[in-house]
Amino acid sequence: MKFKLIVDTLEETLEEYRQARSLVNSIIGPLGSGKTYASCEAIFEIMCAQKPDAQRKRKTRFFAIRNTYSELLTTTIKDWLYLYEDLGRYTRGGAQPPTHMLKFKLQDKTIVESEFIFISMDRPKSVRKLRGAQLTGVWINESKEIDKTIVDMALLRIGRYPSAMDGGPTWHGMFMDSNAPDDDNWLYKIHEENPPPSWTLLKQPGGVMREMILNKQDKMEWTGKWLPDPKAENLHNLPDKYYIRGMEGKDDSWIAVNLANEYGDTNDGKPIYLEQWNDHVHVSDTIRLIKGSPIIIGLDFGLTPSAVIGQETPNGTVNILDEVIGDGMGIKQFVKTALRPLLNKYYKTCEWNFVGDPAGNRRADTDEVTVFKMLDDLKMPCEAANSNDPEVRWEAVRDQLQEIRDGKPAFRLHKRCKIVRKGFNSGYQFKRIQVIGSTRYSDKANKNKYSHPHDALQYLMMWINGDTIITVEFKRTDNQRASL
Repeated sequence: MKFKLIVDTLEETLEEYRQARSLVNSIIGPLGSGKTYASCEAIFEIMCAQKPDAQRKRKTRFFAIRNTYSELLTTTIKDWLYLYEDLGRYTRGGAQPPTHMLKFKLQDKTIVESEFIFISMDRPKSVRKLRGAQLTGVWINESKEIDKTIVDMALLRIGRYPSAMDGGPTWHGMFMDSNAPDDDNWLYKIHEENPPPSWTLLKQPGGVMREMILNKQDKMEWTGKWLPDPKAENLHNLPDKYYIRGMEGKDDSWIAVNLANEYGDTNDGKPIYLEQWNDHVHVSDTIRLIKGSPIIIGLDFGLTPSAVIGQETPNGTVNILDEVIGDGMGIKQFVKTALRPLLNKYYKTCEWNFVGDPAGNRRADTDEVTVFKMLDDLKMPCEAANSNDPEVRWEAVRDQLQEIRDGKPAFRLHKRCKIVRKGFNSGYQFKRIQVIGSTRYSDKANKNKYSHPHDALQYLMMWINGDTIITVEFKRTDNQRASL
């Protein structure tokens, strides 16, 4: 028997996903990239590869999960049945969920018998639908829309069918496909922050990409235009100019997430570095400390003190190596319990240079001691940034983001800097202003957990640019490193 094969000339990422057989196999891609059909085909191949039992039957059972019943009907079920409806009996449901009972014979005369059950799970309490399920595997369509508790429970229900008495499943596991999530989503954290060792995690190229040019100052600059991505996948199955026409009438944040496959939030504010930041380009997990070379520690004060640690390389590239973020503590406690231990552990071989919020020069009402005096007493003499004007601070970062050194980006952020990275992607933003009939944004940064480390980053960049002033307590020495 011949079967429909939609994704028949798969590109590299999509083909790797379809062939993956890890415990969990997850792919993030733009609209139209073939993710859904690749999930269907991978599961179908697993059905056919199940080892036959004593009656020469290949038995499996799967749940296909989507967040709402209407989306199950209009997308997930529709796509599955387009491929395989004629291989079994589909019942729409009623008291029972929609189910496709597949039964067909392979060339070796064995019989494939598989239950494919469609389940909607739109909130955490939907996890009860999984209790008692005995499954071979699970497919989660648009996984970013599903609560993580459902994924966790589903992983405990797989590998249970067929039973051990009947030989058990040849393979068991989970497939997940999704458009790019925002950087607070559990799916982002799994892909980018804490990848489980037994999971296969893949990210497709976008359908479009930002047009970047070198401006008159030889800095990389986004023109504001989007171009077709030459690495886009599944184009042979899409209408002509699918992505170009798909951009019409859409704002940049929507295009970035849905068509360019960039992490972000389409319903919130406007990222402050939207036109300069590129997560694919600026983030790395291979940055190494240059031992013996100076490091710069940018500091933001207040009850959410933050430090960002960076280093300038000989060719002018700025590497951001670490972030330290406190909560509900003063500068003394922050230094003693968080910042100083990290500096002593990882950066003891380097000269240390501290730069901070110029507001640290203001004396407290109670004891008239400035934050800079406190730092001096802690043997961390600190310079002050020359300005607290947001535009000046933002420009210091924007300039570096646009720089190119030896053909590579002159700004690199280590993946361990999770909060700073999330801030770049969407969290550090101009807040959306609700105006009927138009989209407008505030000209001030939204104060949140991302703004404090980003302020520290800005002071760091101002130090590199020489845009600082000497505080009353600060005395510059030949060896800036504090003796702790």
